[in-house]
Amino acid sequence: MARRSFSHFFADTRPLRNQHFRRLWTANIITVVGAQLTVVAVPAQIYADTGSSAYVGLAGVFGLVPLIVFGLYGGALADVFDRRTILIFTTVGLIVTSALFWLQAAAGNGNVWLLLSLFSVQQAFFAVNQPTRSAVLPKLLDLTLLPAANSLNTTVMMAGAIAGPLVAGVLIPVIGFEWMYLIDTFTLFATLSAVIRLPRLPVLDAAAGVPGIKAVVEGFTYLRTQPVLLMSFVVDLIAMVFGMPRALFPEIAHLDFGGPDNGGLVFALLFAAIPAGAVIGGIFSGWVSRVERQGRAVIVCIVVWGLSMIGFGTGVGLADHWRTPMLVLALLMLVIGGAADTASAAFRSSMLQSAADDAVRGRLQGVFIVVVAGGPRIADTLHGATAVAVGTAAASAGGGALVVVGVVIASLAVPSFVRYRISGPLRD
Repeated sequence: MARRSFSHFFADTRPLRNQHFRRLWTANIITVVGAQLTVVAVPAQIYADTGSSAYVGLAGVFGLVPLIVFGLYGGALADVFDRRTILIFTTVGLIVTSALFWLQAAAGNGNVWLLLSLFSVQQAFFAVNQPTRSAVLPKLLDLTLLPAANSLNTTVMMAGAIAGPLVAGVLIPVIGFEWMYLIDTFTLFATLSAVIRLPRLPVLDAAAGVPGIKAVVEGFTYLRTQPVLLMSFVVDLIAMVFGMPRALFPEIAHLDFGGPDNGGLVFALLFAAIPAGAVIGGIFSGWVSRVERQGRAVIVCIVVWGLSMIGFGTGVGLADHWRTPMLVLALLMLVIGGAADTASAAFRSSMLQSAADDAVRGRLQGVFIVVVAGGPRIADTLHGATAVAVGTAAASAGGGALVVVGVVIASLAVPSFVRYRISGPLRD
């Protein structure tokens, strides 16, 4: 009995009993590291070719625009066509674009516009692939297993976000950019093998014909009539826009904690802390499958995220007096925030997947991708401007306070979100 109770602290692995989910998840372990190699290699190659951070910054624009456009339209496609077919097509597209990255690097390309264009095409395939991939989970798993499945997926992604850049940072000076892209190309075949072996995944009550702008608008119209689903996006935007201080990490590492102005250990630790917390939260995520009132759980997780950012800002503000202890405090707060964000993401994803009609599930997942990608980018601009006026400590702590206030107001405004609970048994 004690052993069984102790096992409940660790990640719920029951979704892995499903052979289709297990293949996708296992393939993702392989693929995510390769993807992160490309994520690091692209800006590094741009800077090596141009020597300009302005061109590196353009990569954000070239990546975000197709992510928004094709994230929304890709969700509409996933609500009409067989989702297995879409996953096969987009995975092949990702393989081809990754191979083209390798080809241009091996050929000694120095044209930054070619590199940026390839990056846009890759992000377009990714933006169609991800909403479709999320939309198929309710077809493969029991609804009560969705929180555990989403937590397992998030854990792998965050682990890749830590391991990939570290590996790329070591290997790029040794073997060059072309090998980063080539490794990514080969790892994608693991995902292709997994999606080919999926069953057919037609959409219930799918509309006929190729969807257009009207289909995207219909998705937003449906969302407007579903306050619980709409609030899942609103609270995430509150958490990310006001509470994500990553744009301040370079300045904090240099001025508050005495690191060099071009990176260094503190800089790396700050950027790794939130993903590290997410991985830890994923490992000890067994409890998420036992939570019935998922709306209330999201609110609690986001409040914890906001409080952790207040603690982070406090640590930064006191760094002049106790630098090392406050660095430990700041990192600990980021780790706690990362763990809370993982749980929140698992619940919010599960609510979208279980509460939405199958005919609009792809479009809502497309909106989810846009919110997840856009919120932190808005936060970068907002925190950067605020820090100029009030300093990094106040911007970080103040943002955390706004998260707490904002999410409490949102929960009071839409009580149905707080009351939302998953139906069915929570344990088999």
